[in-house]
Amino acid sequence: MWRRSLSAGFRCFVCKSAGIKGIWGSNAVRRCSAPALPTDRITARQAADLWKRHFEEMGVTEPDHSSNYIIAYLLGAKTIENVEKGKLTELLSQDKAEQIWKLCNRRLSGMPVQYVIEEWDFRDLTLKMRPPVFIPRPETEELVELVLSDLNMKPRTGVGDEALLTCLEVGCGSGAISLSLLKSLPLLQVIAVDQSQDAVDLTRHNALRLGLQDRLQVYHIDVMKDAEALLSLCNTVSVLVSNPPYLFSEDMTLLQPEIYRFEDHAALDGGKDGLKVIKQILIQAPQILSNHGRVYLEVDPRHPPLIQRWVEANVEEMHYMETRCDINNRPRFCILQRKVKQGPQAGSGLRN
Repeated sequence: MWRRSLSAGFRCFVCKSAGIKGIWGSNAVRRCSAPALPTDRITARQAADLWKRHFEEMGVTEPDHSSNYIIAYLLGAKTIENVEKGKLTELLSQDKAEQIWKLCNRRLSGMPVQYVIEEWDFRDLTLKMRPPVFIPRPETEELVELVLSDLNMKPRTGVGDEALLTCLEVGCGSGAISLSLLKSLPLLQVIAVDQSQDAVDLTRHNALRLGLQDRLQVYHIDVMKDAEALLSLCNTVSVLVSNPPYLFSEDMTLLQPEIYRFEDHAALDGGKDGLKVIKQILIQAPQILSNHGRVYLEVDPRHPPLIQRWVEANVEEMHYMETRCDINNRPRFCILQRKVKQGPQAGSGLRN
């Protein structure tokens, strides 16, 4: 998966403790012109070197990776190292050279490589990508692994239990989380929602490509506006998972130009404290989860103690279980559990 080579700057949008970071580093891309298409035929390796130098001159971040990934993609490989032996030194056809220039021009404009080549590897899946749908980050792979680890450890009393394993994803984007879970758990059923029709359409497209559409229902629902619609979709689910918008609004202006220009702001901006959507999810969770059902959230490293205090004060049906750190040892994931429903009002959640 080529994206493993990207710099550590890809791993967060804004880290106050470590300075402002973006997907591709710290340099803004200047408006600039592309090099002319050579009149003489050149090899793929020559094209990669030419574009690497031009990206460097024009301030495009990750210039080496940018040119290599684009050319590898057009040669049918994930990385330049995986290109079929000999192809890099073969002379390019006019059509292939024009394709390279077209895609490299998009990268030159500041478009992220994931949008340029229109795909992105997430765990063991290759997902189609298109703007403005949110590009999945490496931390979210860790979120999926966390959910899978817990579900695989969950005690089973029979096949019937596993058949009832259901999941709700809030904010599905490209479908990365839902489709990864479905591929790893053959009996899982998933409901996925997103406030963006573009995201809903892309998730459905990716599900169809991967042959996972029969166990996935995708809906265009904004949890901030359509709480009742969301509740009407779910009987009870075992797991609620979300990588919600969690940036503090004040940090939106500090985003890298590439993120700010191309990705859906609604998938990034979590309001003044970054908790606007997270609070709404947790308010609705008791009405959606089964007994002991869990919520798994990816959040800003500043959020876990804020979420724990807020839940303890405002959502008595939920128990904050623990905070998990990401690979860089930042507090990144929150796990909460639905308390056992008791008495004649069982199942009423927060409905009043």
